[in-house]
Amino acid sequence: MNLDEAKAAGSPYVGRKSRESFARARLVFPDGTSRATIERDPEPIYVERGVGSYLVDVDGRRFLDLNCNFTTLIHGHAFAPVVEALTRQLQCGSCFANPTESEIELAELLCSRIPQVDRVRFVNTGTEAVLFAVKAARAFTGRSKIAKIEGAYHGAYDWCEVSLGATPDNWGEPTSPTSTGRYRGMPSSVLEEVVVLRFNDVEGVHRLLSSYAHDLAAVLMDPMPSKSGLIAPKPEFIAAVQAAARCNNILIISDEVLNLRQGFQGASARYGLVPDLITMGKIIGGGLPIGAIGGREDVMRVFDASAGRPMLAQGGTFSANPLSMTAGLAAMRHLDRTAFERLEVLGKSVRDGIRLAIAKCSAPLCVTGAASLFRIHPLTKVPNDYREAYLAPALESLMKELTRFFAQNGIILPHGATPSLSTSMTRDDADFVVDVFSGFLHANEKLLNQIAAPR
Repeated sequence: MNLDEAKAAGSPYVGRKSRESFARARLVFPDGTSRATIERDPEPIYVERGVGSYLVDVDGRRFLDLNCNFTTLIHGHAFAPVVEALTRQLQCGSCFANPTESEIELAELLCSRIPQVDRVRFVNTGTEAVLFAVKAARAFTGRSKIAKIEGAYHGAYDWCEVSLGATPDNWGEPTSPTSTGRYRGMPSSVLEEVVVLRFNDVEGVHRLLSSYAHDLAAVLMDPMPSKSGLIAPKPEFIAAVQAAARCNNILIISDEVLNLRQGFQGASARYGLVPDLITMGKIIGGGLPIGAIGGREDVMRVFDASAGRPMLAQGGTFSANPLSMTAGLAAMRHLDRTAFERLEVLGKSVRDGIRLAIAKCSAPLCVTGAASLFRIHPLTKVPNDYREAYLAPALESLMKELTRFFAQNGIILPHGATPSLSTSMTRDDADFVVDVFSGFLHANEKLLNQIAAPR
């Protein structure tokens, strides 16, 4: 099926077999998908296989993959060392009630590499990692409230979802953000137990953390929140969080489920944050389900069951399963400093190329990000926080057109997630991304001038 036929069928880039698969899926899933994060226009692209930095869909078409399963696949698809390690492990068994040495080896790697990680506990997802980190902070401090950044995503734990989808209609005053619910029926008590902070708001951090100091167990933050714009933290903001937390005996939880990929030692080390707990996931599993909580030895002791009942019980049938441990160990061993340096160069090449293309066309766009991550915004000025990055419906439509244009030209550029690069990508792949972006600017010059007003 060619592109014209796809367009005539109501979809600009989805093939016949994908449409047929979606029709089947609608008979067994509530909306035809098994994850709310699946992107469709109006149908999703169904994938048959992935090789290196490319996907092949069920219609046989090839796409450069900038989603990488939501930044997880830092080595791309079917990474040979992971495939080989998993093949060996499967022949020995997939899961056991007993521990295996592979979990020790992966924990040793993380403890030796990531500053402030003295001890580790493995779980199955990033959501679980954050959930247990919050519980650990509560158990350690004896306090119940947490503070979090407005618009930041930390998984599907009620307290962490507060103000995730805040809008101009409900997010409250600039100096005192309102805690907003994520879904209908969210208990009002949850909203009362979360203090919402604005990213890069130095004065607000000092004031709000000090005001609620006696009730706050932790401040939960992603050093570069993806969902709220992939915006760089100001050094003075990091310092303010650090100072206010230490002064008031509030723990700092650095959520690096996504952003651990920002460097050999992770994002906190990159930005000068010294957390008490770090949540990890995605890249540490080598493409298999995983999550981890790491941190100071005294804080992590809340999980200690050696003397009987722990302060905080944490289990899980598949936690530390040998498949995830083995795949993660193989992937992380190949993520040495050289690999991260190469990703840094590739990421800079893409962001610089996009900035140059924007400047040449005087397009009302900008780009944010770091390391192997980037985000394009329909704004003339780099946003400072979630509120500045928030898009009106017309601008949302423009960004969907960007995603559509990329797909039509052979690149999966996520709309609701962060584009990411992998070690399997080449300089030619990076140039391909920039070339397609430049093509979008030239093809949509009139639309850009009409919709994306300066801000």
